[in-house]
Amino acid sequence: MAGDNYYKNMLKEMTLVTQLGLTMAGSILLCFAIGYFLDKWLGTRGIFLTIFIILGVLGGGWTVYRQIIQLDEAIKKDDSP
Repeated sequence: MAGDNYYKNMLKEMTLVTQLGLTMAGSILLCFAIGYFLDKWLGTRGIFLTIFIILGVLGGGWTVYRQIIQLDEAIKKDDSP
């Protein structure tokens, strides 16, 4: 039935968006925690927190980008005759 296929595709797309969002959020939160505890341990005032948040955003963005590229290649492979 056409409706079932629509819902399956929508669920797949929602799963992908959720995975990408959690990857980005997890990367940023992990780096936030590392920066926070380094600042606390060394007595600095936010320098490591700032550095590690930037690294978390860059690392998460790079990982999400790679996941999207892999998905695009898989879709192109499935569409080829």
